Formats: sequence, structure tokens, C-alpha cells
Amino acid sequence: MPILALDTATIISSVALATQDTILAELTLQTSKTHSERLLPHIAEMLEMAGVQRRELQAVAVSIGPGSYTGLRIGLGTAKALAYALKIPLIGVPTLAALAHGCPVPGVFYAPMLDAQKEQVYLGLYDWYQGGLREREAARVLPVAEALPYLHSLTQPVVLMGEGAVMYRQMAADYAPQLMIAPPHTVMPRAANIALLGWKMLQEGYSSDVFSLEPLYMRRSEAEELWERRQGGCS
Repeated sequence: MPILALDTATIISSVALATQDTILAELTLQTSKTHSERLLPHIAEMLEMAGVQRRELQAVAVSIGPGSYTGLRIGLGTAKALAYALKIPLIGVPTLAALAHGCPVPGVFYAPMLDAQKEQVYLGLYDWYQGGLREREAARVLPVAEALPYLHSLTQPVVLMGEGAVMYRQMAADYAPQLMIAPPHTVMPRAANIALLGWKMLQEGYSSDVFSLEPLYMRRSEAEELWERRQGGCS
């Protein structure tokens, strides 16, 4: 029985179906439409094309961030509703870890970078050790002007991934060959990676509570910061 995976943490909208060792279907798009417009139709279309009924799903895995505030809320809200309605496990998968999980090659560091606005990035650091993904540094927010020199100073070559890697490709080129951009089919988030890491987490006995699982924001939204500044200015 497959699991359904969703990734709406960035401008990419991606849904996938996977068994333990096979990607049955995946639909990944980057268009001008919002996640709220396309996510549910894409899920329905993919299930129909794959010939899978909702009642056959074993779990729902969803990217929980860091990433876009709006995108994360839409993806998690949809995943929660499906898991609750179908009475199946919900698996919250860290977005940066899922990106690194898509490139199982030892001997290099993987540095997923997502846009955190204002020339900052959400940055994590991973490598593959004894056949498994290992987190070397937890996700944090850094100015890209600090992140790239830091990664360049590491003892192994670094593969940059995520929308931050694409946005700051020209800056990263100044630090080649130590810093490399992942190829197009792995550089951006994909629900297939959420599915495969979600399967691993499910096998290890991990599942999330439908009511309490929250996105991993790591920082406040611009709206919250603006509200706080305005409140401070009125005091």
C-alpha cells in the first residue's frame, strides 16, 4: 500500500505516491498558480492516473518546513484533513532533510538552502554515513553572504540544494569548485523525497499528531514583524 506525499514549502508544488521502494507517481510543477488552487486537483489527478483509491493509502507525509509560510500552511492543512478523514498516520517530514535525502552519495556535505527573504537563507548541513542520512548541523537562518563563505571553509566538497542555491548561483560560483550546485532534477524540492524519507520515518515508528503538528517556521512572518513594529511605535 502506498503513502501520499505533499511538498508545498516553496514555489514548487509537488505530490507523489510511493511504496517502500518504488515511486508510483509524481506530479511536480512550478507555475503562477497558488498552492491553494492546484494542490487538491493535482492529488486527485495523480491518484486517478496511478489507479489508486484514497482508501488504499497507508499514510500521508508532508513537508513541514522551513519554507514559505503560506505554502506550509496549505500543505499541512491538506495533509491533516486527509489523514484525519482516512484515519491513517500523518508524518511531518523536515524539508531540508528531504532535499538531502534525495542524493545518497557519501564523501560530500549536502547544504539545502531555502529562501528566508531579505537575502537570508534557511540552511542545513547533512552527509551520508554508513548508509544513512546524518544531520551535521541543524537548520538555521543565515545571511547568504555569511552562509557561502562558511560552507566554502568546510573540509569536504559541498553540494548546494534548494531554491537558495538557484537564487544565489552566481554568488556561489565565486567559491567553486568547493561549492557545487545540485543538478536540475535534484536541486529543488520534490514530493518523491518526502515520500521516501516519510517511509523510513514510518518504519521507525514515527508519526505526528494530526491536531498538534505545526510547520517549522524558524522565524516570524513579515506580517508579524510589521505588526510588532507598529505596536512598538504606538507605545
